[in-house]
Amino acid sequence: MTNTAENTARNTQLMTVVVTGATGRTGSRVARAAEAAGLTVRAASRATGFDWWDSSTWADTLRGADAAYLAHPSDVGAPGAAEVVGALAREAVGLGVLRLVLLSARGEDQALPTEEALRASGADWTVVRAAWFAQNFSEGPLVAELRERGGLVFPADEVREPFLDVRDIADVVVSVLTSGDRYAGRILNLSGGRLLTFGEAVAEIAGVTGRTLSYRAVSTRDYGEALAGFGVPPQEVAAMTEIFGTLLDGRNAHLSDGVREVLGRAPRDFGDFVREEAAAGTWKA
Repeated sequence: MTNTAENTARNTQLMTVVVTGATGRTGSRVARAAEAAGLTVRAASRATGFDWWDSSTWADTLRGADAAYLAHPSDVGAPGAAEVVGALAREAVGLGVLRLVLLSARGEDQALPTEEALRASGADWTVVRAAWFAQNFSEGPLVAELRERGGLVFPADEVREPFLDVRDIADVVVSVLTSGDRYAGRILNLSGGRLLTFGEAVAEIAGVTGRTLSYRAVSTRDYGEALAGFGVPPQEVAAMTEIFGTLLDGRNAHLSDGVREVLGRAPRDFGDFVREEAAAGTWKA
């Protein structure tokens, strides 16, 4: 092993990384991947005393860390996201946490102010822009529809999306954190390896599980009215419908090479994800 490689391994072992949303969809995978790589993980969630909306809780979580993974708790393009991410990033830099990796959304115009707030913080920043998660079909509200109602209603018609496995996001984030300044000041665009409509994705799940599952596309307006009927606050409904109205217009119907660039391999395939989740009983009625 060369001296450079030895130093890299030593620095990795000594690195402490704060992982926001450590119990969430991406944060939990980032935390596991970071621990597997030998990093010391400091979980940041309400369970550990960290609250995105209470800045008095930030310093105790950030102090003494070397890096942080930032995943906004609702959406990176939601109202107020730029302000809170910018404030947290500035606090981190002030406490000596210079290496910050932000999870953003590929093709989401509303996320751009949040990305700019990170860049303006003075951090050694990297933005990871992710395509729609494959795990949105296995975790959260969509899986409940598939499991309990035998179908999915969503505001996407024939638009194609390169669904991305969140484990690839985690592997990319950890590689970025352990690669020195190689990816500092970079925007990395990640996607899965093939394009599917939401209907085709549901059909793949149906084919593997043997269940009859339907998909019905609705307008963004109708979807927003349904959310309001479920009790989602009006401001959140407005933000979500605005984001879906642009993000699902076909702008993301292309592949990105960020996973291969960083990891040197192809992204995990959506079909593999479906088979793993089906074997675990994710979509059993």
